[in-house]
Amino acid sequence: MTTTHNIPAMTASEETPPTEATSTRRVLVVEDEEALAIGVKDALEHAKFEVAVVHDGAQALERIRADKPDLIVLDLMLPSMSGLEILEKLRGERITSRVLILTALADEEDLVRGFEMGADDYLKKPFSPRELVARVEAQFRRVEMDTAPPQFLELPDDIRVDLQRLEVHRDGKTLALTPREGDILAYLIQHRDRVVTREDLLLDVWHYQSANVETRTVDIHIVGLRRKVEPNPSEPTLIQTVRGKGYRWYS
Repeated sequence: MTTTHNIPAMTASEETPPTEATSTRRVLVVEDEEALAIGVKDALEHAKFEVAVVHDGAQALERIRADKPDLIVLDLMLPSMSGLEILEKLRGERITSRVLILTALADEEDLVRGFEMGADDYLKKPFSPRELVARVEAQFRRVEMDTAPPQFLELPDDIRVDLQRLEVHRDGKTLALTPREGDILAYLIQHRDRVVTREDLLLDVWHYQSANVETRTVDIHIVGLRRKVEPNPSEPTLIQTVRGKGYRWYS
């Protein structure tokens, strides 16, 4: 194993200060070179990301399917399955995690193929911790910009929602949304292209450390939210239940 691709220790002048984490930012590092994987993990954890590491291509694909990480740091040269094969499969399955490719290859064709398959950015080895964190932070900023929910919603039956003021205007009345209801609604809208599970909400809205808890808090909040935004709460059409999976925003 060579050490030319290892991330060097951060110097005082290069050290990236930790950022304030306002929500869980989950990163999966897929890298077979153990020393490099540890360096990447340490740098990202220092910047307040939640990081998991996988060293094998096939195992990485299973982990991505199960966990749906927000961002994948993906090496191209992996045992059992290449990074490009992983990328092709996860995009074919409509898994929308952001992907940052790590490559030591000078072959531009591989990078072009990676972008054609849905990679979002690449980083060429060797690289510094500062550059790595900056690239990852940039991807999360893009996600926030791309998925920011509208501040005002015009819903059926002349129902109007002001997410900034946490108000619902309907039938000549103003109903107050709780901050948690506002967070749930914003999250559903941000992820309207997929089913949002109760586990997603517990981890990303409630910020539980684990979703493996016995609680009906999600269901109770969904019922309360429906009473305020649904034209007919007893027959919800906006916050749709997907049986056995979770919820989906209607549009």
